[in-house]
Amino acid sequence: MSDKSERLDERLEMVGTQIQRRGITDPRVLKVMSEVPRHLFVPIQFSKEAYSDWPLPVGEGQTISQPYIVALMTELMKLTGNEKVLEVGTGSGYQAAVLSRLAKEVYTIERHEQLANRANEVLADIGCSNVHVMVGDGTEGWPLRAPFDAIMVTAATEGIPQPLKDQLKEGGRIVAPLGGAFSQTLTVLERKHKKWIEKPICGCVFVPLISGE
Repeated sequence: MSDKSERLDERLEMVGTQIQRRGITDPRVLKVMSEVPRHLFVPIQFSKEAYSDWPLPVGEGQTISQPYIVALMTELMKLTGNEKVLEVGTGSGYQAAVLSRLAKEVYTIERHEQLANRANEVLADIGCSNVHVMVGDGTEGWPLRAPFDAIMVTAATEGIPQPLKDQLKEGGRIVAPLGGAFSQTLTVLERKHKKWIEKPICGCVFVPLISGE
């Protein structure tokens, strides 16, 4: 497991200046963001920028999101520690690592095998034993592990794929960037009494969610 003190000062500064200052208040989220070693999830050539206030490329045309967006999406999930969570779009594995400290089990899907394998290695190295990584089409969800208490989609989609909706428990929530290829609205969708309650949060930009590959 990685030494938690490694680059701790950078993480604390990131939390204070990028995350708290923008209104993230959940103490559990702030604690986790100060603990997870983000620099281990980025390519070595970007290690010095790991705690900077912007997204970074991680290969295969994918990115690791800006720290604030990771914290915001995590806070919007409203996790208590007992949930089974699905993440669509593993990418670097950093978001899954953050979720793993706040949920009981995390199931995460990545369509790029190389990214999935690397994420799995880093997650194992830092002790995220409750994260399960699968290579596959995220738009289909993970039927064998459904239903889920919460679902996070970390890629842009104009609408939530029906399989994901079907795999969410009653009372659960989906956090996803909804919109076109160049700009989206980060949105929370709650499933209540067979109805969907949609709440827009803020503008954002994510890589597209791709199905059928």
